[in-house]
Amino acid sequence: MTDVSLGIPQMPAPDYPADVRARLESDAREVIARYPGSRSALLPLLHLVQSEEGHVTRTGIRFCAEMLDLTTAEVTAVSTFYTMYRRKPSGDYQVGVCTNTLCAVMGGDAIFDELKQHLGVGNDETTADGKVTLEHIECNAACDFAPVVMVNWEFFDNQTPDSAKQLVDDLIAGREVRPTRGAPLCTYKETARILAGFPDTREGAVEASGGAGAASLAGLRLHRGEAPARVVGQRAESPSEDGGSFSAPSPAEHASSHDAPRQTAESDPAHPADPVADNATEEEGE
Repeated sequence: MTDVSLGIPQMPAPDYPADVRARLESDAREVIARYPGSRSALLPLLHLVQSEEGHVTRTGIRFCAEMLDLTTAEVTAVSTFYTMYRRKPSGDYQVGVCTNTLCAVMGGDAIFDELKQHLGVGNDETTADGKVTLEHIECNAACDFAPVVMVNWEFFDNQTPDSAKQLVDDLIAGREVRPTRGAPLCTYKETARILAGFPDTREGAVEASGGAGAASLAGLRLHRGEAPARVVGQRAESPSEDGGSFSAPSPAEHASSHDAPRQTAESDPAHPADPVADNATEEEGE
């Protein structure tokens, strides 16, 4: 017999086992104590329950609601708004491929398409072994290293389809994988606990997090005079095939949306754009 949904509301979510509940309550109180108002602790508490089961379950939502004196509807509204909270079981490693404009143009779309085929999963799906969840991300905030892939929010810069496939193969095989910059990789559950505000106790992890990469600092170095300035005009002279040079056409010869002459109120008095001038003309005619 096929299951039929009758629209009956789900029963209240089960609670955590007693030992898990006691441990999470202790952690939750530590988080709540950091804020002047308890409900401000909701985001880190959602990361905390996600670190327990790998995604935000109904039990986790119930736990957060009870700890913060909120309704489960209020907690659900927040947990479904932010994409960093998983709504279903996911892999040990969340592989996010940026498909926003710059990364897409630089090869992000090709990386995402090849990883889907290589792993045999679609967007927001997990491999059968539970190792990798593949997801397209709108922006990884690292455009100067495009195309970028993130694994559990650690950066893998300047990727190609081949390097990305090697990356996921290494993750599945359990081989050591090092981000381009930032802390060493840990599992998604471990990452969620760190995001909840608890210290990363792995040896050398904090020191390895480092700072911005060279591409991010190029403008600052230029401002400080630490790098030679090289200004290139929008239509600078370019070398020709015979080794000489040629000048780009003038705007009149090569009009674009940026430099083409346009008819305005000043250049076309017959069609003024000033409503005050229009009214004055009408009044004079009267």
